[in-house]
Amino acid sequence: MDKILVVKFRNIGDVLLSTPLISNLKNIYPDSQIDMALNKGCEDMVSNNPNVDNIIIYDRPRIKKLGIFAQLKEEIRFTRNIRNNHYDMVINLTEGDRGAQLAFLSGAKSKLGFPVRKGLLSKIKIFDKLGDDKKWQHTVEKDLQFINLLDKEVDNKEVKIYWSSMVEQEVDKILADNNIKQFVHIHPVSRWMFKCWEDDRMAKIIDYLQQDKGVKVVITGAPVKKELDRIDKILSLCKTRPINLSSKLTLKHLAYLSSKAKLFFGVDTAPMHMAAATNTPVATLFGASNPVIWGPWNNNSDKQLFQDEDSIQTNGLHYMVVNMNHEILYENKVKKSKGMTLIGFEQTKQIIDLLI
Repeated sequence: MDKILVVKFRNIGDVLLSTPLISNLKNIYPDSQIDMALNKGCEDMVSNNPNVDNIIIYDRPRIKKLGIFAQLKEEIRFTRNIRNNHYDMVINLTEGDRGAQLAFLSGAKSKLGFPVRKGLLSKIKIFDKLGDDKKWQHTVEKDLQFINLLDKEVDNKEVKIYWSSMVEQEVDKILADNNIKQFVHIHPVSRWMFKCWEDDRMAKIIDYLQQDKGVKVVITGAPVKKELDRIDKILSLCKTRPINLSSKLTLKHLAYLSSKAKLFFGVDTAPMHMAAATNTPVATLFGASNPVIWGPWNNNSDKQLFQDEDSIQTNGLHYMVVNMNHEILYENKVKKSKGMTLIGFEQTKQIIDLLI
């Protein structure tokens, strides 16, 4: 196998969770070139990865702003670029039509992917072998099934993220300048606000860690106004003063910061998956998504142990408070998941106490 293209047009965390598939492909085909086609903004999840040769970026936000004919021209250019690379195998890790269309037009000898769920492409035979997208399983396992479809054995299930020595130096300097040695990394906000916890409870946990546990808290957040406004609200409710690095770090810096932390605390976000990938213990709250599919992956285990049920759960290093009431409600025009509002401070304090 000379050239392999893996397509994952999803979000940041999804791309990170595909890294075990990449490392297994490299083990099976050690002399192959493995490229990835991704949405813009996800490239940090696989850049510096020794198993990935090239990253082909689809700039969705820019293309969507173009007129219809300009969009069509961009789509043709992108597809032609893929076809000109003469891939031997394409593996499409999403059920959407863009990845399927790319695989169909790639000219690859072997094509694997998930069934297209709707539209014209759902009626065309595109893939030689189909993955099972109905089975209820963790995202890591879902992607790894393509190794079995190649009639090969899965060698490892480690989710990994890589960064440069420069990133380490820059984060180490920030920690030194703030006299931070032991700390808890908290990423309190998701880009999907309904995944967030109540602001006053998040503030209470920050204070509990700093006052009662005597551990410094470092806050991070994306450089997005609505997320930064939410973090400002949380910090205004705190009695203590955590170090706020919101909007000041890249995803690579965020990953390395997590690797240095005593604990990561937050909700279902890409930074949660990044922290788990660095083998830092994760304490997280799930009241808007399914633990079986999205729980923090334990690199020290070959299986996922979280269940879709209301409880406090553990999977090796990682702990989770789960509420499965995913009813959506609106409060002061803010979209919320009922399950997140039902997770209380005392429950959450329990998993903090178990880890610190």
